[in-house]
Amino acid sequence: MTPIEEVAANIYRMEIPLPGNPLKAVNSYVVMDSGRNLIVDTGLNRKECMDAMQAGLKALNVDLEQTDFFVTHLHADHFALVPRLVADSRTIYFNRPDAESAARGGVWARMAEYACANGFSEEESRKALERHPGHRHGSALNHALTLLDGGEILFIGGYAFTCISTPGHTRGHMCLYEPDRRILLSGDHILEDITPNIQSWSDEMQPLRSYLANLDKIHELDVDIVLPGHRRIFTRCRKRIEELKHHHKVRLEEVFEILAKGPRSAYDTASEMTWDINCKSWQDFPVAQKWFATGEALAHLKYLVEEGRLVREQRNGQFMFGRAGAVAGRSQRDDSAERA
Repeated sequence: MTPIEEVAANIYRMEIPLPGNPLKAVNSYVVMDSGRNLIVDTGLNRKECMDAMQAGLKALNVDLEQTDFFVTHLHADHFALVPRLVADSRTIYFNRPDAESAARGGVWARMAEYACANGFSEEESRKALERHPGHRHGSALNHALTLLDGGEILFIGGYAFTCISTPGHTRGHMCLYEPDRRILLSGDHILEDITPNIQSWSDEMQPLRSYLANLDKIHELDVDIVLPGHRRIFTRCRKRIEELKHHHKVRLEEVFEILAKGPRSAYDTASEMTWDINCKSWQDFPVAQKWFATGEALAHLKYLVEEGRLVREQRNGQFMFGRAGAVAGRSQRDDSAERA
């Protein structure tokens, strides 16, 4: 049976399982209304998720013909079931930047190429993508979307939810905020007992800088209850934001100290960072976890480059990061180096 609880008047949380995933489940929220309902996030495109979703909707007596969808961001555990659930009469609310990323196509191929330029071997990059849950259990969003830029208000279930743009976890991540009831549907922007993974797999944005700035944006809001995309519902929003900012401050210093030993690729930097995983060494990491770790290392390395504390250079198609003096010294000895 799908776990269901009413978390606020007319708002229900369904826990949709994510088999084999450390996250364990995604929180899907149903805002009930006598007119049209709203489902916020759905789960992966796999049988276990679909079965749980259908069971939950049946228990709540939700008519999909009278239901719209809001997707917080472009990760498969949050959107991949939408194409299988939508009816012809529905509206799918989706943030514009993530929708543009989805429409471009070729995302996985570009990510694989970028991974190889940052320390992955071609074989390990291929295996990482093959085992990536988003690659294995994603789906194409070929339906018409109602694109959001932030600031729009959705009136449903007796609430007036403001759409708040919070890029960082993805290019266009978006939260819903109800100012009168002080309710925040945070997606993966703020989680209570785990840290949202902030990765970088292109040079299109500075995800960590965006993420930290948008933590500050949410810090300014009066929030009594946070309805997150994973794990527990919680109330201490500002305190959790302060904890997340401190976490990344510590992480940045850890990365900076690793680079004191000399220039490294993002992959090699990740191998020396501390991770909350039950593995004795980097070699024991599942390849998919190496992928997430390297993406997070990249986000922190690029932040330090932007701050002027590190530099990045490219040699024979490989990006290397190092402290400014160390890399500058190497560059003087190697006229073939390209500064990225």
